[in-house]
Amino acid sequence: MFDFLEGYDLLGAFWVTVQLTLLSAVGSLVWGTVLTAMRVGPVPLLRGFATGYVNVVRNIPLTVIILFTSLGLSQTLGVSLGAHDFDTINFRLAVLGLIAYTSAFVCEALRSGINTVPVGQAEAARAIGLSFTQVLSLVVLPQAFRAVVGPLTNVLIALTKNTTVAAAIGVAEAATLMKKMIENEAQLILISAVFAFGFVCLTLPTGMVLGWVGKKVAVKR
Repeated sequence: MFDFLEGYDLLGAFWVTVQLTLLSAVGSLVWGTVLTAMRVGPVPLLRGFATGYVNVVRNIPLTVIILFTSLGLSQTLGVSLGAHDFDTINFRLAVLGLIAYTSAFVCEALRSGINTVPVGQAEAARAIGLSFTQVLSLVVLPQAFRAVVGPLTNVLIALTKNTTVAAAIGVAEAATLMKKMIENEAQLILISAVFAFGFVCLTLPTGMVLGWVGKKVAVKR
């Protein structure tokens, strides 16, 4: 029944999807945290930049962002991100586009987590002489992260599925292989079922594990 899979590197394609997800998740968490610090910070210019960035980026289709990284950054401006071959350049550009897009949602999730931290805790920290950076990193953000494990899990699952957009610039991930197989094989339903099952295997355990983690680290109030 599944003889049509012979000759195709199915595991390799999903491994590229996993790499896209992991690298983009780490980058989005870092940049999203920085954006959150800007949005709640005391500097009006940084607050304005972060607010504008989040409101603009999350309202732009991901496909447009991914295509911009390829057509705008790579082909027009010559940005290669230190790579020399076409496949590596597109992979890194896809990661960059996914980070730019997903970080906006990470920022909003973290900002909602910060709102769950009692104002009195930040005021008490400032009263004992801690700076804004210290209050944010030592008091507020640790509690905010614990409060938003669930929402961040949803963002990670969405990111995993969004990696399929990287096919638009030729990254050899699962969606690219699926398109190739549909063009060459007649088993449309079986091909769709195989790739759907593959994404379920990636996202379902992630949701279950991080859901359990979220319950364990939740702040009791």
